[in-house]
Amino acid sequence: MPNYWYDHVHLTSPDPVKTAEFYEKIFNAKKISVGELGGGRISVLLDLNGSRLLIKSGSVKTETAPDFSEPAHGLEHFGIITDNLETAVAELKAKGVQFKEEIRETRPGVKISFLWAPENVLIELLERSS
Repeated sequence: MPNYWYDHVHLTSPDPVKTAEFYEKIFNAKKISVGELGGGRISVLLDLNGSRLLIKSGSVKTETAPDFSEPAHGLEHFGIITDNLETAVAELKAKGVQFKEEIRETRPGVKISFLWAPENVLIELLERSS
């Protein structure tokens, strides 16, 4: 059986450059590349401390926007780990980041909190002490 490894998270956005700026400002991601996909579509590739985050323009849809109050099918959230959750949450709140869920301990040595990124992307911010 072949081996598998994590490679990237792929997001779509109406403004990939603006969305990428959020991840650069809030999580210190580094821009690797910005590319034209044709038809005015843009692709931005970020490095988040060794993890890849790909943000592309989505196709234009004419439907009503979905209700994001409850998770839908597909990507529910992705996780970003930190070594100091309390400080990270305080700093992010000072930058205007909105949180869905405050810090809580899910099991001994694991604390989590959830925040909103552009386009209603839910991010789990977590700390593991064990």
